[in-house]
Amino acid sequence: MTGALGFIGRAVTDALRARGAQVVGVDRVADPARGVVAGDTTAPAGWRRHAVGCDVLIHTAAVVSNAVDADGQWRVNVLGTRRVVEAARDAGVRRLVHLSSVRAFGDRGFPDGVTEDHPVRPDGNPYVDTKIASEQVVLQAHAAGEAEAVVVRPGDVYGPGSRPWVLLPLQAIRARQFVLPAWGRGVFSPVYVDDLVAGLVLAAAHPAAAGGVFTLAGPRGVACREYFGHLYRLLGRRGPLGVPTPVGVALAGAADAVNRARGRRSEVNAISMRYLARTGTYSIARARATLGYAPAVDLDEGMARTAAWLRAAGHLD
Repeated sequence: MTGALGFIGRAVTDALRARGAQVVGVDRVADPARGVVAGDTTAPAGWRRHAVGCDVLIHTAAVVSNAVDADGQWRVNVLGTRRVVEAARDAGVRRLVHLSSVRAFGDRGFPDGVTEDHPVRPDGNPYVDTKIASEQVVLQAHAAGEAEAVVVRPGDVYGPGSRPWVLLPLQAIRARQFVLPAWGRGVFSPVYVDDLVAGLVLAAAHPAAAGGVFTLAGPRGVACREYFGHLYRLLGRRGPLGVPTPVGVALAGAADAVNRARGRRSEVNAISMRYLARTGTYSIARARATLGYAPAVDLDEGMARTAAWLRAAGHLD
């Protein structure tokens, strides 16, 4: 497991161990108690021997941000993925499962209910473009016989421990610095982390998954104002505030400019704002038909579980 101490990597590791699997991992820091060694995916010499004897390598390590430049994202998301492919090949790993993103469809201009047959769309955003390139690296390796590979495109993954879709929004809401573009009518595609984990386990084991690309989203897309409204209510506040998309983009761009002038970057920027103005949803029909994927946690239940974790962890004090 690469990114073994991250939000998704940790959840998948726990689920696999609960099923009796032996799991080892690599992350930027070591955690011997969890079988995790320190390492860099772009320089696998220090950790690749730990992959020897593994049946499956699940690659979750990535830069997941709209605030990191293209070179930084390419190094980790593309070059790092190639190095992981090589490590899996040299270790004799049976299957490589690569976490991409629904953002490979592009942030705008895809049809509602988009399927995996729809062409990917680079749009100049480093995260989007490097996720597309990372898929190419993996699928090319599969075609060349280097590694049996599966590409998974998660939707907007939330739940206990989610930084982008739980902790950071709560921080912005508390600071009264949160607004939504498109009057809050942009489409959000939430998938509760346990459902994603179940899909990844299927992708790791199902014979028919080999060489495939699968979208793993939740039961339904919702308006952004519905999703983020749950977070507002957790803080006892009314909201969220919606504004026209051009206004939201301008506000986020101004905030980004101020942060850059201070030598900082944050996820509050024009790219993030445009992402929250999406108009389409993502089909999970292929994952249902091929893998038997069946997301079971609706938004109300997922948010109730997330709220319980937030309270237990002291994030709602």
